[in-house]
Amino acid sequence: MLTASDRAIVKSTVPLLESGGEALITHFYQTLLNEYPQVRPLFNQAHQANGDQPRALANGVLMYARHIDQLDELGDLVAKIINKHVALQILPEHYPLVGTCLLRAIREVLGAEIATDEVISAWGKAYGQLADILIGAEKAIYDEKAQAVGGWRGARAFKVVGKTPESAEITSFYFAPADGQPILQFTAGQYIGMQLHVNGEEIRRNYSLSALAGNNQYRISVKREPGGVASTYLHDHLQVGDNINLFPPSGEFTLADSDKPLVLISGGVGITPTLAMLEAALQTGRPVHFIHCARNGSVHAFRDWIETLASQHPQLKRFYCYAEDDGVSPAAHATGLLDQSRLESWLPESRDVDAYFLGPKGFMAAMKRQLKAAGVPDAQVHYEFFGPAAALE
Repeated sequence: MLTASDRAIVKSTVPLLESGGEALITHFYQTLLNEYPQVRPLFNQAHQANGDQPRALANGVLMYARHIDQLDELGDLVAKIINKHVALQILPEHYPLVGTCLLRAIREVLGAEIATDEVISAWGKAYGQLADILIGAEKAIYDEKAQAVGGWRGARAFKVVGKTPESAEITSFYFAPADGQPILQFTAGQYIGMQLHVNGEEIRRNYSLSALAGNNQYRISVKREPGGVASTYLHDHLQVGDNINLFPPSGEFTLADSDKPLVLISGGVGITPTLAMLEAALQTGRPVHFIHCARNGSVHAFRDWIETLASQHPQLKRFYCYAEDDGVSPAAHATGLLDQSRLESWLPESRDVDAYFLGPKGFMAAMKRQLKAAGVPDAQVHYEFFGPAAALE
């Protein structure tokens, strides 16, 4: 039981986490991955190497410590964590391993004089409370998905039934269930977990579903990342006819029911979840402003498909912005970065809209500032991170 004294001790560590939380979490990850290799598939080593994962977890730990008295103040952070855990199939038996390594890191990085037995005890109880919350919420989602029509729990075998290049960097993969049975429907914006075996090692990844689940199939569209283990394997080795294990769709970044005009803004491969959102929105007849930014036309995926939709749906307006003109591809509506004046000229006249945006972190930070400056209400602005969640300044 987490007492008032325990909560006070946890909150007293906030300044230490603010100044040294990333170093502590980096030490934690090293201990966890070295001593418990069975959890390595659950972590993206690229995010480890560039520091994204330690920064994201340090931010999460800091938020938890700050709001230990009022966990409802964490907002949607807990929901994001739960959905990412479900997509990767985090299980109850993983939590004690994480807890053991976290407490060790606190003691070893802060030292016994600061991380006293009382501090370790309080953090042990605090972690136990958080673990219980997450385990309970994840179990409810696992059970719900297993019991739904077309649902399942754990890994399910799918066959690759299509592989289509969409641009110089992005390829789409189509998956149908190997057992021929129905698949679980999902909400536009969600992603699916994938289990791969590359060079004898298991890795797991989440990829946005880039189309609604038609023809009893799922589609993802993957950018080849330089040095990316999973994306390189998918592009170079996964072929039509191969089998692959998928986990049920998950994710809280979804298209909400609304009759307000919809603004979808994407940068690069951030286009993928907005495609399913666009499909779903057009089925309702709501006005859509679709804005996509790409480096140039050669890497702009799905342009022809968007153009076809625009010719069929008068309520769809589309705008493309290329950072550069490659001199070969069809021209964009603008060249350069998507700045404030250009964005405002492409938004609906009324700012009472629902806006969703995705892309590289710097791009999203700019969109968040520009949408606010344009007068779009904060409560109607939504975004999601590819990879670990972190603060968006």
